[in-house]
Amino acid sequence: MPPRAEILAVGGLDRDLRPVYEHYVRLLRPWLTLETREVREVALKGRAPAEVLREEGRRLLAAWPSSGTVVALTVDGAAHDSPGFAAALERWLERGRVTFVVGGSLGLADEVVARAAERLSLSPLTMPHQLVRVVLAEQLFRGLSIRRGHPYHH
Repeated sequence: MPPRAEILAVGGLDRDLRPVYEHYVRLLRPWLTLETREVREVALKGRAPAEVLREEGRRLLAAWPSSGTVVALTVDGAAHDSPGFAAALERWLERGRVTFVVGGSLGLADEVVARAAERLSLSPLTMPHQLVRVVLAEQLFRGLSIRRGHPYHH
C-alpha cells in the first residue's frame, strides 16, 4: 500500500485547473495516495486582510490532522532543488502521513505557520494559491520519480 499524503487548502480549485491537478494525482497513485481537503475561503470584499487571514487560519486549524508531519507552504520556507525536495519528501514520508497546508490568496496566518512542523517554499515568486496546488502535485510526482529512478526527471 502506498504512503499517504494530503493537501489541506483554503478554497476549491477552479474548474480549468482541476484536470491538470487530477492528472498528477493519477500519476502519483502507484507511489502515493494524495488526498485533498478544503476549507472555505473567506471573501476579501469588505474585510481587512488581517480578519481574512485570522478566519481562514481558524478554519485550517480546526481541520488540522491529528498525526503525521505538517508542512506549511510559505514564501519564506525552505527552498529545495528537485533532488533536495525528493530527499525531504522521503524523510517526511518515512515518519508517516504528510499534510501540506496551502493558504488562500493572502497566504497563511502566523498561527498556522507556527503550528506546522516544516515550512516549504516552492518558489520565491508569488503564485496564485490555486496554482500552488498544481505545482505541488507535479513536484510530488517529480520527487517520487527521482527517488525511484523513473525517467520523468532529467
